[in-house]
Amino acid sequence: MTTEPTPTDADTAAPSTAAPTWRLWILLVWHPALGLPTDPVAVLGIDESRLPAEQVVRWVPLVYEPARPWRERLSSATTSEDITRWITQSGGTCAIEPADVPEGASDLRHAADLVLDDLLAEAIPALPSRSDG
Repeated sequence: MTTEPTPTDADTAAPSTAAPTWRLWILLVWHPALGLPTDPVAVLGIDESRLPAEQVVRWVPLVYEPARPWRERLSSATTSEDITRWITQSGGTCAIEPADVPEGASDLRHAADLVLDDLLAEAIPALPSRSDG
């Protein structure tokens, strides 16, 4: 006897119309101990469905000086062209990596907060100390 799986609420729920317009990026700087731009300093969120595009930045605490190159880049509104340029320039002292929009994020700010929480809990503690380089 074969039974068909019962669809769950998640399988039958209507997809969110807001989340696909959100884009999240992890902003990285040079890590002296690793010799690569692998040190997360912020999460950038952009919602291009709004005009002008909504921008949210969540900074990693206590990394003001290492994050200066990104603070300078983000001193004005960020566009898709800026992101594309930064991706092609990645690999020097700064890099930018896309991040998935976390499930359950209620808005762009919440999504950026969730990514930052994950960085603070998982990624950053796994890195060697900045002073080890």
